[in-house]
Amino acid sequence: MRHTIALIFLVSCFSAGWGLHAQLPLQEEREFDVYINQARVYWNRDDLELALEELDKAAEWAEEQQSEKDLIDCYHYFALIYLDMDKEETAQFNNGRAALMLEEIEYPYGTAVHYYINAKILYTEGNFFQAIFQLNEARQRTNDRNLLNRITLLEADNLRSIDKYEQAETNYNSLLVNTDPYEREFLRARAYLGLARLDLVQELLPEGIENAQYALDIAESNGFTTEYILANELLANMFEQTRQFDQALASTRHLMHFKDSVRGLAREKAQLETADRIQTEYMSKEIQRQDEEIQELSESANRSELTAILSSAFLIIISLLAVSLYRNNQIKLKTNDLLHTKNRELHAARDAAVQAMEAKTNFLSTVSHELRTPLYAVTGLTHLLLEENPSKEQQEHLKALKFSGDYLLNFINDILQINKIDADKLEMLEIEFNLKKILTEVMNSLQQTAKESKTEMILDFDPEIPSHLMSDPVKLSQVFMNLMGNALKFTKNGEVLVLARLVRKEDDRARVYFEVRDTGIGISEEKQKTIFDSFEQGSIQINREYGGTGLGLTIVKSLLGLFGSTIQLESTLGQGSSFFFELDFKCKDDLIDEVPFEVTPKEYDFKGLHLLIVEDNKINQVITRKMLAKKEISSDIANNGTEAIQLASSNSYDGILMDIHMPGISGVEATQEIRKFDPETPIIALTAISLDDSLEAFYAAGCNDVVTKPFKPEVFYQKIGENILEPKLRKTLS
Repeated sequence: MRHTIALIFLVSCFSAGWGLHAQLPLQEEREFDVYINQARVYWNRDDLELALEELDKAAEWAEEQQSEKDLIDCYHYFALIYLDMDKEETAQFNNGRAALMLEEIEYPYGTAVHYYINAKILYTEGNFFQAIFQLNEARQRTNDRNLLNRITLLEADNLRSIDKYEQAETNYNSLLVNTDPYEREFLRARAYLGLARLDLVQELLPEGIENAQYALDIAESNGFTTEYILANELLANMFEQTRQFDQALASTRHLMHFKDSVRGLAREKAQLETADRIQTEYMSKEIQRQDEEIQELSESANRSELTAILSSAFLIIISLLAVSLYRNNQIKLKTNDLLHTKNRELHAARDAAVQAMEAKTNFLSTVSHELRTPLYAVTGLTHLLLEENPSKEQQEHLKALKFSGDYLLNFINDILQINKIDADKLEMLEIEFNLKKILTEVMNSLQQTAKESKTEMILDFDPEIPSHLMSDPVKLSQVFMNLMGNALKFTKNGEVLVLARLVRKEDDRARVYFEVRDTGIGISEEKQKTIFDSFEQGSIQINREYGGTGLGLTIVKSLLGLFGSTIQLESTLGQGSSFFFELDFKCKDDLIDEVPFEVTPKEYDFKGLHLLIVEDNKINQVITRKMLAKKEISSDIANNGTEAIQLASSNSYDGILMDIHMPGISGVEATQEIRKFDPETPIIALTAISLDDSLEAFYAAGCNDVVTKPFKPEVFYQKIGENILEPKLRKTLS
């Protein structure tokens, strides 16, 4: 909870504020926005008394204008501030007022904030699993970057509370490099405090002191009152445990001086009085409103007749209540007992389901990594053998081996994709992209497949679709890659049409209709009911003839679910199939279109490069080293993370190829240590990525890029050229 005690030297304007109104379009500022913005400024300074007064003005304005969404935002602000003042009952009351209004209108952002507040209340009560569930509900209903960062922070606190230290640390580390437009420094301070607490509970005191000191520095620079207190408390505790008594005493004195501030105590008292006054005024208004309604009712009827009718009705009601009260009380007691029993059963079932999901996730993570490692050896050795001029007969065998390896890799990738969606491991991006460019790139990547099946691919793109849209282009590419690839697989000597049409455009929102139509074998009406289920294809005969895992359409259905859309199908057996859906996008019409250009793979001269290979698997060491030698690249080998740190500190390398999953020190930890003394040498994560791995965590640790094993040689060399050779050449020229 955020306290309100403040020192004079810490009182300064916060640069970070929670942007509940970040989604408002740029326009002339309303009176309501002036109140809200001023309240946010006071809140960020911990001047909660003034913040509450500004919120009260904003609420009055919203009521006068009958603006329901504005009023919901006010109630949410009240709830959050009352939580910071440890007035949980009042916070729940205001959150409840917002909830009643949300039942009447469609307001996804307000719903997301409502779930976030529920999670915050559950966290304070120690209900960590329920809090995490509420946070997941909130995350699914918003793309607001500031709110998503707040959700990540609260989720990390909950994960730390249930001893999931590694996942909590990943969340905290991602916030250290956040680009939040409102609370960047506040989130960093909170993340450092979270890491310090993790270090303390794991008895990593030197690291904990360092993280707490980072948090203290940020708090002092920005006037974060609560973070200043928490950082000093942590430092005093850890300094005492490490027998650094002078530093412990200094931190304790800072705390005592801070907490004895007369100004701070008086301010806290004033804030509590203001909070109580606003709450009392609301109650008085409500009582007055009800009195007026009763008065109007009384004056509108004949008093004598009304008295007689009411007296009779009153006697009848009292009689009925007396008879039914006992029975209702007995039913209530039995119902409560039944509810308690069912609640215990539900909790047990939920815990079992959570454990089963975690076991499934851990199993898939382990299996995927263990399968990718030997697959790397298979595909790598096959590539090397194909380049050594094998005989015609050997070449056929090697191509068959390469096909089998690629098939297995695609199968593993599909299963991981499905389970990442099921386990809520995928997060939606919100970045600018060009839709026509995305569709064209996907079609270009499938041209070779189209030639082999003698099928023409056609793009029918509506020019009215805005050129600059906001969404997740990566997942959108995956949707069309699966749909087009599926259409080409089942179409020979035919046509695959990709259609994109603008349905409507209103302000900064655009709705687009998509369709992928083919002239292939079609799907029977019976099979259309199950075609989107995992491992389902048209029939066993189709599976044998055309191959594949039967996961492509399942992935499409799941990914479109993340976009809030559903896929539909029309098909006639022997004539073809049509898959269609609609998506909503934010659009940016004011941006200038990019000059179109073709990106072609570059040819690099790698001769003279000297790299460090960090890999614990002996076979993988040999394969990677030989692939580098083919391009005249020399290399050293580090068998684990500890050796990598030693070699990187005592030698000069043009780049480092870092395996992530290693015994002892992991690749992420090794990268973090290397970055402490070498911030410039390019590091490429070369890893058999698993279900629990986060690319964001790799980049946050200091990696320049990631290559997934087993990889295509051309991709491997391209990444080395882009991340290692080109920076070296630019440095030489400068």
